[in-house]
Amino acid sequence: MAPSDQNQSGARTLKEQLWDPVAGFGVTFRTMFRKVVTEQYPFEKMPTAPRFHGRHQLNRWPDGLEKCIGCELCAWACPADAIYVEGASNSDLPEGERFSPGERYGRVYQINYLRCILCGLCIEACPTRALTMTNEYELADDNRADLIYEKSDLLAPLLPGMEQPPHPMRLGSDEGDYYRGAYAAPVVAEEPRDEASREAPTEETHA
Repeated sequence: MAPSDQNQSGARTLKEQLWDPVAGFGVTFRTMFRKVVTEQYPFEKMPTAPRFHGRHQLNRWPDGLEKCIGCELCAWACPADAIYVEGASNSDLPEGERFSPGERYGRVYQINYLRCILCGLCIEACPTRALTMTNEYELADDNRADLIYEKSDLLAPLLPGMEQPPHPMRLGSDEGDYYRGAYAAPVVAEEPRDEASREAPTEETHA
């Protein structure tokens, strides 16, 4: 009887009987004596990679205007259909007032993190670098509705010198300078002085 006939009949070779079970536990034998590394999360949080794809952020210009111009390219690029954008025109606002330096702005901006796969294609599609991804990865929640982030959840905070939109463009002599980044630093508004400081200055005597 040929060896192949013996295998088909149920007979096992010496290799199958002795070596294969030992080889199957090879990974276990190699790792069982190594030092165990346990991360004490969430009490000790390890830093992420510098270009880690975490929660999104809608960025601002240095005067506080939003970089998002409501073009909806990020929504079109999203393979999971997780982004919803509604654009609106700045011309509908009072004269000179605007949310972004462009003709439009994102009136509604939502990201559904129940669908988002954090692939980063949306930030590649953004023409103004308005949408970037942070290193924040703690997105779990016990409520499905709370995982749909609104524009207010995604906007970058106002830094010193920034003004809450809508307001006129505060930087640059024209739009060309503004978009090229050639603008002066924002001027921080002075705080109103108290009554004591409003008193007329004393007259100086000159020799």
